[in-house]
Amino acid sequence: MMIAFDMRCVGFMMAKMVLRELMDPLVFTKFKSFLTKGNDPSCLREFLLQLLNRNSSFGNAGLQMLDRNWGAGWNLLSLLLATEPSNRISCLDALRHPFLCGPRWKVVPSMNIIRWGLGSTAVRISEEYIYGDPQRRRLAHFIELMEMLNPHPKPKNWLEFLPGKWRLLYCTGKHIGLTFRQPPARVLVGNVNLTISRTSKTKTAFSLASEIDFTVMLGQNWPHDKTGVNGKMQVNSLCRLTAGKRLYIKEEDTTTGKFSWSPNTHDSVAQKLSGRKWRKAVPFKELPTSLPVAKLVSNDIDVTLNLGDPLKKDVATAGNVVQEIRLQIPPEMFDLTKLVCGTYVDSRLLVVRGVNGSALLFTRSCIDENLR
Repeated sequence: MMIAFDMRCVGFMMAKMVLRELMDPLVFTKFKSFLTKGNDPSCLREFLLQLLNRNSSFGNAGLQMLDRNWGAGWNLLSLLLATEPSNRISCLDALRHPFLCGPRWKVVPSMNIIRWGLGSTAVRISEEYIYGDPQRRRLAHFIELMEMLNPHPKPKNWLEFLPGKWRLLYCTGKHIGLTFRQPPARVLVGNVNLTISRTSKTKTAFSLASEIDFTVMLGQNWPHDKTGVNGKMQVNSLCRLTAGKRLYIKEEDTTTGKFSWSPNTHDSVAQKLSGRKWRKAVPFKELPTSLPVAKLVSNDIDVTLNLGDPLKKDVATAGNVVQEIRLQIPPEMFDLTKLVCGTYVDSRLLVVRGVNGSALLFTRSCIDENLR
């Protein structure tokens, strides 16, 4: 029998009840260590998804339960486990939370719940790895809604949330896969991370580091176990953060250097805003002509490539690997100067726009790799 002394104890009890894997003392120790090291509880899903998939033998029933209803379970869990007592949800508000009430008892969601649901849905769609036209339109639709409901439009707020390690989830730009072509080097790209750190010069100066983990497959055929030579490419740059605006113009008036609503996204967003559910939540009744953004002004880039043996000294293969990586990843993750503005940020998600208008969706990653 477990007794809760405060709402944080309720959060630990809820986590153990929903995620049976936490009954394992070793897994639960890593779970507590994640929270005691100052990581935001809103990033628990990113951490537990990798931890439980590696160590669990029970399946993902608990994860699926927390993912229901636009990820409402993760939202309640993060509010219960908040480090600061002032940020924790009260007992009455917890009982009225959509995770415990819906869908049988309908509750009016707060703006924070709506933002959370949009972000959670975008993350879930990006994890499907089936990027047909319907999925791409839905992702673009949710990202546009997130940008309009950005809780931190001023650059001074970005100074607090921007530093950290962000894992790339999705890019609305062009995708080039491996199915219908013969690549010069068989490269399987793993995690693509963007690490943002403060510099000692000024408050608005940051260092950017794009890190791409990959595996080079040797031979003419792809091995079934996807084994090969591990490698890592890192691109470094410096940037300044300033205030800016993202201008929206009509499709027929599109000029170089400005963004425009694509017809499909425009129609879907306009239809969503006209619904009864969104009328009270969205601060405007029609699509805006401009939105405040955090402008990124980057300097030159520095590229480093590390390859394991036996490709360590093969210059020709290294060139083919770089060429293939640049083809598979968004161009903004190689040339960091193409990242022009940040349009959405909170404790767990980040949206950055490139010079060509494409959006890059990131999720905050656990910095301490030893916890995994």
